[in-house]
Amino acid sequence: MFFWKKTDTISTGRLGEAFAAEYLVRQGYEILEKNYRRQFGEVDIVARDQGTLVFVEVKTRHSHLYGTPVEAVDKRKQRQLSKIAQGYLLSCQLNDPTARFDVIGVTLDKNNQPAQIELIRDAFDFAG
Repeated sequence: MFFWKKTDTISTGRLGEAFAAEYLVRQGYEILEKNYRRQFGEVDIVARDQGTLVFVEVKTRHSHLYGTPVEAVDKRKQRQLSKIAQGYLLSCQLNDPTARFDVIGVTLDKNNQPAQIELIRDAFDFAG
């Protein structure tokens, strides 16, 4: 019998984040921070894309049995990411930056290689 452990999920997530960061760099993004943590959570990647500050949430899955990776970024997660982004802007004293949220879905094959990487630019607005 196979038991799924929390550490398996963390490893899968970190692997997906590494593939996502490589993908973003190939798309011309500049990675500023990875795993930026605040009291209410973390944003996976903070990057710059042609002068725009981008907060990137990465979701990684091995299958679409429970939906695609990008579908996992629900309204609750969007609100959480908005709070973290606002904290980042305050801590960096960025008063009026151009900023957006991107979501990357990474689907891994059985060898833990990316079978699909889906980038949704400007996936949602700051949520209150």
